Amino acid sequence: MTTVLRASDSADFLGIVPALAGFTPRRSVVLLPFQGSRTHGAMRLDLPTADTDLEAYADAAVGLISRVTGTDAVAVVVYSDDGPEQTVDGLVLPVAVAVDELLWRAEDAGLRIVDALCVTPRGWSSYLADEPRLGDLDELGPVPEVPGLGDVAGDQLAGTALPVADLARKERVARALNEIGELLDHDAIGPLTGRESPAALAGIVALADIPAFFESMLEKPEDASPSTTAALLWCLDRPVFRDVALAQWATGMDGGIRTLQAQLSFARDGHMISDDLGAVFLGMGPAPDADRLRLALGVVRHAAAAAPRASRPGPLTAAAWLSWALGRSSHAGHYLDLVHEIDPDYGLAALLRTMIEATLLPEWTFRRTATAPEGPTT
Repeated sequence: MTTVLRASDSADFLGIVPALAGFTPRRSVVLLPFQGSRTHGAMRLDLPTADTDLEAYADAAVGLISRVTGTDAVAVVVYSDDGPEQTVDGLVLPVAVAVDELLWRAEDAGLRIVDALCVTPRGWSSYLADEPRLGDLDELGPVPEVPGLGDVAGDQLAGTALPVADLARKERVARALNEIGELLDHDAIGPLTGRESPAALAGIVALADIPAFFESMLEKPEDASPSTTAALLWCLDRPVFRDVALAQWATGMDGGIRTLQAQLSFARDGHMISDDLGAVFLGMGPAPDADRLRLALGVVRHAAAAAPRASRPGPLTAAAWLSWALGRSSHAGHYLDLVHEIDPDYGLAALLRTMIEATLLPEWTFRRTATAPEGPTT
């Protein structure tokens, strides 16, 4: 079902931006792509700083908005913790020079400017006004409710805190992970002695069918046993299986099976992985099912919360990729920061960091379709 949010003026429009973005932006430039009189989502950029190349910043912003299918106009909303400056020539709004550059380049690209607004702790105003005046924040009214969206009062990083895992669970997961590793981390598995712990045996049994195991993890990840969580962590710590998990959660069981076969074939014979499988990791091809991505994100977040510190980079990097695939680059960047604190040289995390810093987002986030993941929020 499509929810239609209507705005009759700038104040009304500002009131619905958090519902369009899915959060209440802070220290951000929000770009809203329009097709005619309708917008279908929002993109978020960090505010430019004193060191920012404003021409490059504006070019990147307009490039992003122009990639959204059917876009012919744009609205810009700045959220700043700084108030406007009063000068002899009148009110100067925060980052006004950057906004002027952005609007000029948008118009040069053939985009109509719907509105350009600024929200500060002292009030709101318009960059398009000859003599800007501050409006009262109370004029903006409450954010409209959107079915299934939930609370949007938090900022762009809301929801990134990992779930709470108590010490007892962490200890059981760590013990099971160590025991699974002792049994699996060598060239050949010898006969079982009967002295193995039930948790280790349960984890090994779960890994007998890797794609089936990854699929089963999408069901109530918060209820996963220590042994299954440990088995997942063991997989996510190994790129060959981590990549299978991400591909499967993005494309389905068949995609996981194909990716596993391709990974094993590459390891054994050096056969290259097919382009369509590799494209998924770069955000190209058919849009994944957003519900599967969100379920998988819950899986790896719960796993990271229960993992020993040294085993967190795998699930945190998976959380970063899944967030990126959903168009949530701010969330992805947060998870990558957590990985960097543990292992600055972690491979996939470094690749994702490079993509995010280059303002690259999955192609599917720019398509106006009912099945595409959420709109991009860089």
